[in-house]
Amino acid sequence: MTRQEFEALLNTICGELTAAAREMLFETAASFEDAVRLGIRKALTDSSIKIDFKPHPQAFPDIAVGNYGVEVKFTLNDTWRSVANSVLETNRIETVKQVYLVFGKMGGLPEVRWAEYEQSVIHVRTSHVPRFEVELFARRSLFELMGIGYDAFRSLPMEEKMRHIRAYARSRLKSGERLWWLEDSPEAEHALPIQARLYTSLSSEEKIRLRAEAALLCPGIVKSGRSRNKYDDVVLYLLTYHGVVCHQARDLFSAGSVANPLNDDEGGIYIERALKLVEDEMRKAALMMDDALFVEYWGESVPPDKRISRWLTKADAIARDWVPSKSLFLPE
Repeated sequence: MTRQEFEALLNTICGELTAAAREMLFETAASFEDAVRLGIRKALTDSSIKIDFKPHPQAFPDIAVGNYGVEVKFTLNDTWRSVANSVLETNRIETVKQVYLVFGKMGGLPEVRWAEYEQSVIHVRTSHVPRFEVELFARRSLFELMGIGYDAFRSLPMEEKMRHIRAYARSRLKSGERLWWLEDSPEAEHALPIQARLYTSLSSEEKIRLRAEAALLCPGIVKSGRSRNKYDDVVLYLLTYHGVVCHQARDLFSAGSVANPLNDDEGGIYIERALKLVEDEMRKAALMMDDALFVEYWGESVPPDKRISRWLTKADAIARDWVPSKSLFLPE
């Protein structure tokens, strides 16, 4: 199959999936990926090309089609931007020589479009591992900004990749920002470049939003107050994903100014009171945050409308002095 033939196939599939989405929205990333995979199989005229319907869950790209590959992204929001695969590409399918991106946008006017993967990578987003961030119709790709082609970049050892990423990050620093990074060495396993800010310097609105995101991803915060390290994942999430440094983890949920801003002396469990105050923001975060984050922090993909109930199940299993589901996110 020639490149022109494969791109024509993608045009056909994206058109069909757009029409299907406008009839009935795809509700989950998994159902959309299955639809893309099925559409490719139906459109193929070369019977020698097989489509794997049970690939490795971390395989990159998601779908191998002979020498071509398709990475599938999906969002319920009205955006063409998403967190993508790990920079490491540990589970790269080596038979794939040319990678494309198929993006299902369900927010606004539902639409499915495709683009070349290399041209769509625009940034490196940091979580537990550095991940590419993609956006359809980007003016310049990350690889253009770094001055190296995607194929050359992906073949480099990790420490060499990080040198390119650090140089790119330094070029984007604004006045007053600093680059957080470890030494350029093979031993630096968590060498993630980000622009650092102090939690205490954030606006009240941003503090609330970040507390809600962190609480949602890290249900372990409901552990007993005597538990060690219960805020570690929260602090690392703020640092590695948002570039926010929090000197005192207690400031996030257990401080009186957070859990009891009215200073009403009513007692109670501070973490419970703190979470009650950010319920609305946690609901919003559950609907908006990338599925990749839940896979990374929870170890599973959960549909946006199921994330709060799943969080409650996790929190109930962790809490010892109270039952989160009996006091949080109650039906109105």
